[in-house]
Amino acid sequence: MTHQRDESHYSYAVYADPAMARTFEDKRFGGPIGDLVASTQARVLADMIGRIQDRSIIDVGTGAGRAAIVLAHGGARVTAVDASAQMLEVARSRAAQDGVGIDFRLGDVHALEFEDRAFDVAVCLRVLMHAPDWPKAMAELCRVADRLVIFDYPSATSTAALQSLTRRAIQALGGRTEAYRVFTDGAIRRELARSGFSVRSVHRQFVLPIQFHKLIGSRRFTVATETLMERAGLLRHFGSPVTVCAERCASS
Repeated sequence: MTHQRDESHYSYAVYADPAMARTFEDKRFGGPIGDLVASTQARVLADMIGRIQDRSIIDVGTGAGRAAIVLAHGGARVTAVDASAQMLEVARSRAAQDGVGIDFRLGDVHALEFEDRAFDVAVCLRVLMHAPDWPKAMAELCRVADRLVIFDYPSATSTAALQSLTRRAIQALGGRTEAYRVFTDGAIRRELARSGFSVRSVHRQFVLPIQFHKLIGSRRFTVATETLMERAGLLRHFGSPVTVCAERCASS
């Protein structure tokens, strides 16, 4: 399957930068809040997948390989795909240091070079928000997954919506920024339905912006405040990012 991609689109250009590849892991998962995000991500993946041992799993948009490495440690047969050779170089190095075997491939979420239903599970984190053609990307994830697709997105009802609007305005004025999109739950469910999938479970992480929590820099503060807001019912309506586990319908 061929896909003509626009190399100037920020989703390709930013992650082709070797400096970005080297610092991505620390920027995303450094510090007490980054560690909380990473540990939560690992727990949510494990809960959604269930049995990991001996499962065939593709991690699309693997980046520095964090999710792929976690899954490989759990005994999965992992194929990790990314459009950035620079990110894959970092991921390969980290996997080697951890002593896990992962099949790393250069590839694009819009045109995955695998057979239909080639994997038990497809995982795709922090990709759809940046993908130039997210419905096509979603269709590809569903195509290569035999049973489950697990992905995340920033919610249109969260504070991420304001940041997204700001970044899009900066981009429209000629500035360089990652002008990501936000999603409604309805749009996600409709796109899944087109590929014969339905939502099985959902996890929402924070009500307050992650950057705010990182600015405070206290895991105790973050856990306490987010727990209070969850008890008040705010997380269910305003929580983001949203991680979804979708299951192939029996008729598909």
